[in-house]
Amino acid sequence: MKWGLVPDMGITQTLPGLLAADVAKELTFTGRILSGAEAHEVGLVTGIADDPLARALTLAHEIAAKSPHAVRAAKRLYDETWSGADPAAALLLESTLQVELMGSPNQLEAVRAGMSGREPRFADPE
Repeated sequence: MKWGLVPDMGITQTLPGLLAADVAKELTFTGRILSGAEAHEVGLVTGIADDPLARALTLAHEIAAKSPHAVRAAKRLYDETWSGADPAAALLLESTLQVELMGSPNQLEAVRAGMSGREPRFADPE
């Protein structure tokens, strides 16, 4: 709005999944800049932290401690199905990925580690 243009760079494809139309319109029409806290309140950011780097590193370590194959599969599942995917195709991909993971070495390691109360030791040959 500041430059007399409409939002671009794919915003029409990403913003509807993040904000209600009325909030998106208000922010777009006014060009108002939000604080981090307000961006969190309206759902534009996942979280806020006093020390963002420490929080990001904690989150990265938490994800890295999970089965790398399961994380990749979940990422693929969401990337391919989150916005507007055909429900039948989304459910098929979900079950296909699940079958690929079930009984795999890392999936079995997750079960063994969970049952014994120890940290898992995942293999990631990729």
